[in-house]
Amino acid sequence: MGLQLPKRARRIGLASVLTAGSLLLGACSSEDKAQIRRLAQPVGVTDRTDVMHSLWMWSWLAAILTGILVWGLIFYACFKYRRRHDDEIPVQTRYNLPIEILYTVAPVVMVVVFFFFTVQAQDKVLADDKKPDHVVYVVGQQWSWTFNYTKEPEVGGQTVYDAGTTAYRPTLVLPVNESVDFELRSPDVIHSFWVPAFLMKMDIVPGLKNHFELTPTREGTYVGRCAELCGAYHSRMLFNVKVVSHADYATYLKSLQGKGQTGLALGGADARTQAGLEQNGAGE
Repeated sequence: MGLQLPKRARRIGLASVLTAGSLLLGACSSEDKAQIRRLAQPVGVTDRTDVMHSLWMWSWLAAILTGILVWGLIFYACFKYRRRHDDEIPVQTRYNLPIEILYTVAPVVMVVVFFFFTVQAQDKVLADDKKPDHVVYVVGQQWSWTFNYTKEPEVGGQTVYDAGTTAYRPTLVLPVNESVDFELRSPDVIHSFWVPAFLMKMDIVPGLKNHFELTPTREGTYVGRCAELCGAYHSRMLFNVKVVSHADYATYLKSLQGKGQTGLALGGADARTQAGLEQNGAGE
């Protein structure tokens, strides 16, 4: 027979846990509390992040409600059908058809609902602007990044670029409140372009022309990284993102032009073969 704690001891234990939890939350900074309210999701900085944030929060709500229901049923069954003092064994039911149907249908319905809202969010996030203000060719190569700013009027219609190395972390500079089309290319293996503050990431696959568009809405400096294990120095595929005013953006492009960093730098990204496929031009 298991050890039974006195009611008073159980109450004291519960009160201690609640007190410790309250003190822990009280010790959190305003930033920590904001992260808790967002369920650890970064603050979005583009015109597409509200959609992702909404999907994230509603998904968590659905998961919490499902957990409450499942755990509630488990505890109810444990209490309702527990062994009595007379040691009579509860009725052992081999199956329950209504419950079996519920446990089969409910997950299917949940998956369909999640799929529907996920596709809706995906369509909004990946919607294309017919005429984006800027086009940036992002090249992910082992093991750094190259950012090409194509045909910018601020530098006479030239393309300028900034290329990083494992020792030099490049910076992607973007103008605030202006739409940007990101063209993703890779000359070697699969990489993944990820800026947590954008609340999205996309794979860069050799031979495929992936792209997405967004408009940065908040100035500041953010971090970016490769989110796909791509070789020995994958951990060094880091970069910064700076969202600045249009004037500062134009000044930055002119500084790249002054350094002689002109022309489309694809680093061998014109390779058109994809591992595992016999034919070339897989992404065409």
